[in-house]
Amino acid sequence: MGEVSKRGVFGLLAALLVILLGVALAIGTGRGERVDIAAPTPSAPEVVPAARGEWVGTWSAAPSGAEPGTADGFAGQTIRNVVRTSVGGSGVRVELSNRYGDQPVTFTNVTVALSSALGGAAAHEGTMHRVTFGDGRSVTVPPGGSVISDATPLELPPAADLLVSLYSPEPSGPVTYHRMAQQGNYLAVGEQTSRLSGTGFTRTSDVWRYLTGVQVLTAQADGAVVVMGDSLTDGITSTPDANRRWTDRLAARLRDDPDAPDLAVLNQGISGNRLLRDGPPDRLFNGASGLSRLHTDALPQPGARTLVVQLGINDILLEPRATDPLAIAHGLRRLADEARAEGMRVLGCTLAPFGGHPAWTPEWEEIRLRVNDQIRAGGVFDAVVDFDAALADPTTPHRLLPAFDSGDGLHPNDRGFHAMAEAVDLAELLDHTTDAQAL
Repeated sequence: MGEVSKRGVFGLLAALLVILLGVALAIGTGRGERVDIAAPTPSAPEVVPAARGEWVGTWSAAPSGAEPGTADGFAGQTIRNVVRTSVGGSGVRVELSNRYGDQPVTFTNVTVALSSALGGAAAHEGTMHRVTFGDGRSVTVPPGGSVISDATPLELPPAADLLVSLYSPEPSGPVTYHRMAQQGNYLAVGEQTSRLSGTGFTRTSDVWRYLTGVQVLTAQADGAVVVMGDSLTDGITSTPDANRRWTDRLAARLRDDPDAPDLAVLNQGISGNRLLRDGPPDRLFNGASGLSRLHTDALPQPGARTLVVQLGINDILLEPRATDPLAIAHGLRRLADEARAEGMRVLGCTLAPFGGHPAWTPEWEEIRLRVNDQIRAGGVFDAVVDFDAALADPTTPHRLLPAFDSGDGLHPNDRGFHAMAEAVDLAELLDHTTDAQAL
């Protein structure tokens, strides 16, 4: 065959290849929509070279129970979760949980993408990536189990809204969820994980489904701060879709202050959570006790260096009540000791005032004050965050300052959550003595 003929054949083959690639990229969701899916690279090994960075959690939510009314899961529907990152990175892994399921759940497609609008279901073009598990698209999570995906290449900025979409084709039993997300999340009929637009997605109740963690590969972050708490940390009275929990403000302070440590912030708050007792049978969504959750929700977080504990008020408020302040202080000390044994620095929060709440009595107030005396006296935590002082009305210190009160006398509003974050001494989040010795 002559030179001209060879070139003609090669040119024809190249043109045919371009056409085939174009057809593949143009295949959409059955509605004529173009979908850009970046092919995942092979899964990253667990040990990442130091020059590339390390895996650190950028977002988390504690599973708080089985979502009511989901006995068959969401078979044949796409779940699209929206989460806000605290630090950025060059790669992403996601954690999916079936902790409260009674059957295996199989996800045949999972994607990640940056949201094109704050809190919305539409994805930013060019950021959609398929997530794999052991180099395969499908993964089955057993009842009570969880799974972490392979590394997915995505330049993820800090303070970005990430979309994590999941599709399960078959009935799978109750859905493990986080009950009080204060963030709109979405459902769509059919397999729509790679859909760029928000068309077809319907906003549902403000819960996160199956997704319990997002990790990033970063060379900048010094690690993560894990916050264990109740509804005050969960931020249940913060403005929905606005990321105004006190932990969100803390993350912003850490990003904006050039002298602050580079730390991610991981929220492990559960509304109604108690330090000493699990949620009762009629309130299982309040989660296991803080002493139990330390080992399931806090210590395993990737990059965790510091623990902040905001627990104890529900031990006083909810039946059966803990009427001995020394028992609450002992529980806090035990939790701190167990975390320190795993190398964590531990900060503890004083119990905030609740004098305007219907459950308040002088007796319960005395218990709160005595617990706070124990916390402030030292010997429990490595440092103290004084939420009592930050939120109290100076003229009636058993009550929230009116400007900080959401209206129920117990939960702060956005301004109150802002004040809580401002009460944290950023320099106390790391043990600088240990850091200096490590240099």
